[in-house]
Amino acid sequence: MLADITLGQYYPGTSFVHKLDPRTKILATMSFIIAVFLAVSATSYAVLVAFVLSVIFLARLPVLLVVKSIKPLWIIIVLTMGIHLLTGQGEVIWSWKFISVTKEGLSMGVMMSLRLVLLLMISSILTFTTSPIVLTDGIEYLLKPFKRVGVPAHELAMMMTIALRFIPTLLEETDRIMKAQMARGAEFKGGNIIARAKGMLPILIPLFISAFRRADELAVAMESRCYHGGEGRTSMHELVYRHRDLLAALAMVVLIVIIGVLKWSNGLCVI
Repeated sequence: MLADITLGQYYPGTSFVHKLDPRTKILATMSFIIAVFLAVSATSYAVLVAFVLSVIFLARLPVLLVVKSIKPLWIIIVLTMGIHLLTGQGEVIWSWKFISVTKEGLSMGVMMSLRLVLLLMISSILTFTTSPIVLTDGIEYLLKPFKRVGVPAHELAMMMTIALRFIPTLLEETDRIMKAQMARGAEFKGGNIIARAKGMLPILIPLFISAFRRADELAVAMESRCYHGGEGRTSMHELVYRHRDLLAALAMVVLIVIIGVLKWSNGLCVI
């Protein structure tokens, strides 16, 4: 299970998507999220799915790697589907005793579940194609205008990226601790909920100790390099928008326009 969590991992490459400016990718991801919430019809979702598959192809990412990012949250996706199936109102297509499934509930369940899948996939593509350091620079540059109102852009970007970067490290540490405890005879799957909760203590305590130790080592390393925040700091590689970033921005504009037109036309059809 832990090996299937890919959040925060970077997949090195030289593809078109990898070479995009991090600011472009961050804004494109936010635009895609807006497009997902604007989608209201099967055609809209088909366009979004086609767009995600195209991005995966352009990024030269293994499809199984992207699909892996969905696996840890499959329970939430299934629950979302089930709730809409059982609580939807409308034309009944199947019933058994007090349980009934409606056509509208099925449609809404599929759309909501697909929405979660698309959000997970596009977020994973962002981290797969952007290294943590470059992602930090992109977030910092985007937050710079908010410095005028007292927002610590560099510090926020650094904290977000460090948190994202250490997710795979903590998962590896957890997996190592679990294997060590299992070798000593610990059980994590048997028994009731209380027994399982107690069985997690041999994992949580060493994990917290390890996390605090890594945080202390990171703080010492940053201090030894004279790090005192973002004031007066410069970048070795300045971020520059290129022609490919313009193409990506135009693609996102076209996508939002298409989804907006489909939403508007769907509203007219309902009227």
